[in-house]
Amino acid sequence: MTRFILSFFGAIFSLVTLGLIMAALTVGAVFWYYGRDLPDHESLAQYRPPTISRIYSTEGRIIDEYAEQRRIYAPADEIPDLVKNAFISAEDKNFYLHQGFDMRGIAAAVYEAVATRGESVRGASTIPQQVAKISFLSGERRIERKIKEVILATRMVNSLPRDKILEIYLNEIFLGQNAYGVAAAAQTYFNKNLSNLEPAEAAYLAALPKAPSTYHPVLEEERAIARRNFVLREMYENGYIDLAAYEHARVAPLLTVQSGDVDAFRESLPPRDYFTDEIRRQLSRDFGDEGFRSAGLTIRATADPELQEVAAEALREALEDYDRAAGEWRGTGVSLEADSLSGQTDGVDKWRIALEGTNVARDVEDWYPAVVLEVGDSAARIGVEGWLDGTDGHWITPDDLRWISGARRAGDILSVGDVIHVRHEGGSAADPVFSLRQVPEIQGAFMAMDVNNGRVLAMQGGFSYQDSVFNRATQATRQPGSSFKPFVYAAALDSGFTPATIIIDAPIEVDVGGGQIWRPKNASNQFYGPTPLRTGIERSRNLMTVRLAEEVGMQTVAGYAERFGVYDDMQPFLANALGSQETTLYRMVAAYAMFANGGERVTPTLVDRIQDRWGTTIYRHDQRRCEDCVTRELPAGELPDIQTNRQQVMNPITAYQLTSMMRGVVERGTASGTVNLPVPTAGKTGTTNDAKDVWFVGFTSTIAAGCYIGYDLPEPLGRGASGGGMCGPVFQKFMEKAVEKYGGGRFAIPPGGRFIKIDRFTGARLPDDVVGENVVAEYFREGEEPVFGITFDGGFAMGANLPLFTDEQLGRSTQTVETSSGETVVIPGQATAGEISSGGLY
Repeated sequence: MTRFILSFFGAIFSLVTLGLIMAALTVGAVFWYYGRDLPDHESLAQYRPPTISRIYSTEGRIIDEYAEQRRIYAPADEIPDLVKNAFISAEDKNFYLHQGFDMRGIAAAVYEAVATRGESVRGASTIPQQVAKISFLSGERRIERKIKEVILATRMVNSLPRDKILEIYLNEIFLGQNAYGVAAAAQTYFNKNLSNLEPAEAAYLAALPKAPSTYHPVLEEERAIARRNFVLREMYENGYIDLAAYEHARVAPLLTVQSGDVDAFRESLPPRDYFTDEIRRQLSRDFGDEGFRSAGLTIRATADPELQEVAAEALREALEDYDRAAGEWRGTGVSLEADSLSGQTDGVDKWRIALEGTNVARDVEDWYPAVVLEVGDSAARIGVEGWLDGTDGHWITPDDLRWISGARRAGDILSVGDVIHVRHEGGSAADPVFSLRQVPEIQGAFMAMDVNNGRVLAMQGGFSYQDSVFNRATQATRQPGSSFKPFVYAAALDSGFTPATIIIDAPIEVDVGGGQIWRPKNASNQFYGPTPLRTGIERSRNLMTVRLAEEVGMQTVAGYAERFGVYDDMQPFLANALGSQETTLYRMVAAYAMFANGGERVTPTLVDRIQDRWGTTIYRHDQRRCEDCVTRELPAGELPDIQTNRQQVMNPITAYQLTSMMRGVVERGTASGTVNLPVPTAGKTGTTNDAKDVWFVGFTSTIAAGCYIGYDLPEPLGRGASGGGMCGPVFQKFMEKAVEKYGGGRFAIPPGGRFIKIDRFTGARLPDDVVGENVVAEYFREGEEPVFGITFDGGFAMGANLPLFTDEQLGRSTQTVETSSGETVVIPGQATAGEISSGGLY
């Protein structure tokens, strides 16, 4: 009997042993089979998730951000224990104990699934399993995926520190509202940093991985609070919070951004504008659009926020002044349905809800969207976004229509439901005053940059970024007109000409082929005979410029334009000497900056520095060396010695001569009526044929800035439109503030030259001590004695009896002046046609 019992139990033991061996072999085979081609889990050691790229101002404030997935990467040591413990309590309370998977949890999940016949299938995945699923596997519910998940989790915990696994999980998990990771979620739901979260808030975030939409803080508030409180109870039972903290947190209301109880983080950022979008566009070329948005870059922009506001205001004022002077009403083209204008929803006026959903510009200072609620006999009652109705409501009255042609009553242009813009003009808080506005059809651009380092301080690419994202400073190619002429003069000055060289201002005919004759004209439709170079640029003489370009050679002029970056490939046609080939404002301002800094190449940049997600600097714009910047103190009157190895694109003397001539444009030439700064200023106006584009580009010793105005589909701006008249005021308003902030002084005089006084009307040499309005001190190169009295005509013939604009008509008859020594000197008038050599003298 004993033998039988022993045999029986021996057989049982053998069967059990064999069964266990077979089970182990089976499990091993399964794990071997499914573990053969799994991804390399050790790649998680170099975990680099898609992360928000952020743009910061010079003061270190976030001004914009771009992301494919809204994730803010937080290293494990920067995630508070409160947050870690909340997620561990909610998702994997044995996180620091198990070997990657939790058998008790799996068994409980299997039992529940069997007991409910598959109706209730709860998750039993540990945090390592969830990391494996998120990082390497799909989300489908299949036994094969679960086996692979367990295998990867097991391998993971054996090769990576637990805190690294937790770091990956807390940065990778999706928590709803386009928030990936706990740092982004804390900002999205509570507008807080992780370190500022309360226990109730951390517990709510930990409730979300299970199903973010199921626990929406507004749509599913009761379920969200219940799940939050479950997490809080787990945190208390696991010893992560005390009883007092638990009792306080479980009764706390769920106050979130989504419920309107907390301001959204995005509301603290300025509206996206042309500057930050241009940074995005340029960096997307370097990193790829997706790469830029997911690289986690920290970008320090060059924009000066104060000057950026001034630039936007100055350009908008000029565009709106022109638009209102035209007197045409266009409105926004947006209207609301009648049934959305009356009544309320949840205590909020329906029209406010409807107006909030309209796509109209909201980035113009003091402008607000409004909707016409009622049109009376003469006035219209409006509702203004963000403003209470006040005592008597808000009205558009006939007085506000005076600028609109043919409008006498509000009903002439407005209908009920029309969405319009209004500007806040003042008044009291209870009774504010608004005026009717519209986004101008005419457009333009403005840009300013530091002439010494290329930092772009302000850029406005149109009236409103939200109305049109097309950046006219960098993307619009326009004819620069006469603002291109300085490059012709630069080529001439480097070719042996001087500011006192005489060029003939007389009619020209050019056979352009096909029986076509090109006859360029001056803006005045007059011609002035032999005239010094200086006057040619001050008065923007087209005929002189064409003759000068022919003398120098258009190939030479094109080479200069390309060297300065105005064009990549300039066509050597004479018409292009007058700015007929298109370029961008961005290129023009950068080129003018090289005149201002003495002819050194300077590359414009919107970015000072870029750091990667680890804080390593991967780009720094300014490569100059400051030899004295490490010295704590410098002797009084000394400045730091800044070394640069930048390329010299033009002779410094040429740069100074040209700058001096362009100062004449501002002081007595085509910009003299609108540009008047307290520091030396140089620049050049530009007005194309039929005034389809008007320009002004100018500079001080510190800042170069430029403006152009024109329709996107070019059309004449009308009689009287000019670069000086329309763009000059924009430059003036901006530079007043820029000079106040950044200063300005005399332009540096390069060595190797000397001053000689010249009559700016005739080019005649004057005694060194003579003074007068006609006297100008020109800078000539040492060793190059200027030759006076020689004229150049570009090889174009000029008849002897041309009706020249005479000295008397110009108010410039022969003058007698007295020198400081008491000597009397007679300055001759302008030469006559008969005194001019008919051929070009070289």
